[in-house]
Order: sequence, then C-alpha cells, then structure tokens
Amino acid sequence: DTLFSAGCGRMFEGTAIIYCNSLEKLKKLPTETQIFCAHEYTLANLAFAQTVEPDNARIREHTTLCQQLQRHDKPTLPSTLARELQINPFLRLDKTAVINSALNHGATSSSAIDVFAQLREWKNNF
Repeated sequence: DTLFSAGCGRMFEGTAIIYCNSLEKLKKLPTETQIFCAHEYTLANLAFAQTVEPDNARIREHTTLCQQLQRHDKPTLPSTLARELQINPFLRLDKTAVINSALNHGATSSSAIDVFAQLREWKNNF
C-alpha cells in the first residue's frame, strides 16, 4: 500500500523518511512499469492531486479519462510509472507547484521529507 494511482498509502506504520525512500526506489523503475494498486482510489486521489497542482493539465486529462472509465464500469487501473510521474504529487516532491502547495499548508521546509509529510497529513484530512 505504498503507491496508489495519483496517491500513496497512509502512514499507519513507519515515517515520512521511510515512505519517501520507498517512493524514490519505485521512481527508479522503468517508466513502462505497470502499477497494480490494491484499491480503486484513483478519482479521490486525483481530486487531491488537482488541489495540490491546480495548473497540471495531465491531472485534469487523467481525471476525465477515469471518470469515463468508471461510467462504463471499468477500472482505472493499472496505471504506469510514466503516468504517475506526471500526476502523482507524492512522486513530484521536487516540483515547484507541489513544494509551494505543501509550504502553503504548513510544511516547514522545501525538503522532500517535509513536503511529503505535509502532503500526507493534508491528504489525511482532505
């Protein structure tokens, strides 16, 4: 439950450092790697991702696609690492828009760990 489409799992165990390190390892896989998530949280995660990065056109495009899939009772999964690198704020911790959103919601620095921790806390209450 580390990586979901457009999101990541809750930190029931572990720390932001552990989660960041795990996500960094996943980011190094080939971009064509398919992501088979255990739960269908894609649209909820995309709504959060759009709030974090309101100007990210890829998130809007993927939201439209996923809405169409669900209207036809089709799953939004699997995803690919290439897609997740474009839409998943937890894989975009180095992007200015993501950093600024985290800072605007209480992150204490622009470090990946602090940005991740604030995004995860924000998502917990989204």
